[in-house]
Amino acid sequence: MTALTDNGRIDRVLVATDGSEYSAGAIRTGVALAKSRHAQLIGLAVALYNPEYSTLVPNLAEEAEKRARDALQSFLTEAGKDAKTVTREATEPYQGIVDGAKEYGADVIVIGRRGKRGLGRLRVGDTAVKVIGHTESAVLVCPRAAHLWERHVLAATDGSRHGNAAVGAAGHLAKQAGLPVTVVSVVTASHSKARHQEAEQAVATAVQRLKDMGVAAEGKTPEGRPDEVIVKVAEAVGADLIVVGSHGRTGLKHILLGSTVERVLDQTRYAVLVVKSA
Repeated sequence: MTALTDNGRIDRVLVATDGSEYSAGAIRTGVALAKSRHAQLIGLAVALYNPEYSTLVPNLAEEAEKRARDALQSFLTEAGKDAKTVTREATEPYQGIVDGAKEYGADVIVIGRRGKRGLGRLRVGDTAVKVIGHTESAVLVCPRAAHLWERHVLAATDGSRHGNAAVGAAGHLAKQAGLPVTVVSVVTASHSKARHQEAEQAVATAVQRLKDMGVAAEGKTPEGRPDEVIVKVAEAVGADLIVVGSHGRTGLKHILLGSTVERVLDQTRYAVLVVKSA
């Protein structure tokens, strides 16, 4: 378990930005999250630079650094001029973000995502997905219009330790904000009766855990494809934060095209927090 899932503690928030409009939601939400938890706030931009081309293009490294610094201006406007900013040189954005999060001990990485692409155009190469697959930190993925949650939190669980981590993080964040939580465990028509019972038990256990924490909670075990059901239930209950679990650093081979996490990221218009478990 991480501090976030175990006791709700957030000491350091790292906001990754590329200076584009798609980083606006991440900057807004990350700054608000850090302020609400009295956490250290760090803005990071990646200087994309491949040393192999340095002999062909003069001042390549300097230009990459300047672009990264320019990308941090919108972060400074939101966070204040005294906020800490860093740049990381890397050949791919996710590498710089993951390395920066590790160096600064970020509890949460906040990153933007581009607009909905539709299931036929999912790309495993998306930076957010790569970051999720290679970091041990929790990752908060924010669409452009995202904001700090203020209505309702949805936690998805399957009763595994990853699902339990999602419930724990959702409970702590909801309690701090005074919000209710809906716990969802999705089943399909093809699942056995035993699997349905397992889902019902997982939800009942999670709901009781949240109530013991002093959080208003309800549970649901709807049928359907997990990603679609999670997004539909989130819309139905008015959730503006979805929390899902993942395990440690998995690498891309475990963040597969069409995975539940990636599909949820693609379909929802609200922030999604991916928390890690051992």
